[in-house]
Amino acid sequence: MTKTNPALLVMDIQNGIVSRYAEKPEALAPFQKSVEAARKAGIPVVFVRVAFRDGFPEVSSANKMFSAIKNQGGMTEAEWATQIHESVAPRENEPLVTKRRVSAFTGSDLEVVLRARGINELILTGVATSGVVLSTLREAADKDYYLKVLSDACIDGDPEVHRVLTEKVFPRQADVMTVDEWIFSVNE
Repeated sequence: MTKTNPALLVMDIQNGIVSRYAEKPEALAPFQKSVEAARKAGIPVVFVRVAFRDGFPEVSSANKMFSAIKNQGGMTEAEWATQIHESVAPRENEPLVTKRRVSAFTGSDLEVVLRARGINELILTGVATSGVVLSTLREAADKDYYLKVLSDACIDGDPEVHRVLTEKVFPRQADVMTVDEWIFSVNE
């Protein structure tokens, strides 16, 4: 059996996204619980956000989603909307990875950060289930990472899409579990 070296990815839990998807503060409780448990277990926590440089040089007019953001303005690296939500604020030694697309790998140095630490297992959390979680899971599977998805530490604007992904799609490439199930497995 292969020994795994895990990291918890906390993806797109940033002010501008949380304010759209997690209207009630208790929606962030599973994220907080997973971060606290990872820290307690000595599992590295890596924060991932989406943000752009001033002037949006990374955004093509062919990219429907990001060109709309460019046209509206906002989501640059220094803005409030791209800062990690205070409820799960990174500690000084926890990396903050900035991506330029939906997947946590695309346009970021995530893979360099993981490789430097010998990480071969990713525990995925994030907003949205059908966005960053799906895209990152697919790319990470293609890169041969062991994968876990914490289903209650993922949020999507469409509960049915979240259900289908966590119950039918993700299990093909990852172990899907709740935060409590994961914490129990870490403490075994």
